Amino acid sequence: MKNVLIIGLGRFGRHMAKKFIEEGNDVLAVEISEERADSAIEIVQNIQIGDATDERFIQSLGVDNFDLCVIAIGDRFQVSLEITVLLKDMGAPYVIARASRDIHKKLLLRNGADYVVYGERELAERLAVKFGADNIFDYIVLDSEYAIYEIAVPRSWYGKSIVELSIRNKYKVSILATKKDGRIYPLPHPEHIFSPDETLMVMGNEESIKVITR
Repeated sequence: MKNVLIIGLGRFGRHMAKKFIEEGNDVLAVEISEERADSAIEIVQNIQIGDATDERFIQSLGVDNFDLCVIAIGDRFQVSLEITVLLKDMGAPYVIARASRDIHKKLLLRNGADYVVYGERELAERLAVKFGADNIFDYIVLDSEYAIYEIAVPRSWYGKSIVELSIRNKYKVSILATKKDGRIYPLPHPEHIFSPDETLMVMGNEESIKVITR
């Protein structure tokens, strides 16, 4: 579980908040508009009304205590840039910002953003899974039910083989590849022995993945 700060509750921010909460994380949202905050209360209950460009307000949030800060404002670049700089000055450990143009992305990265994204719902969900779960490193949607996840090898699998664990039957997932030192090894042999220094490319539904990454 991670503590996540989301600034902005437009469409992108609401998608991010919803998915982070579904992944079991604690979310605090900041929104300057009371009307927009009220419309998002069914998605996220912990909302602060305030101006995220106000230094005293940001300081009051204790941003250095959050694992992740998401600036979900893409249509007001100057505001996003100001908030990015402010968050990093206040000690935020990891800042994700949203951009609508390449030049904005470059400027955000130069001024403290750790990760800059484009997009709406699909990207928001992918990011929430990627950054909200300790043992999931990436996520690609295949359809409404199945996705491909890059996950850490569960500790209980260390030193055991695919066939020994009967992974497909027991966990309802398929291992498509292993990854080690940046290199991908597709379709591992059933006798492959799992080690802690590799990650796995696994296909399955969300519930199955949660079982093996919890």
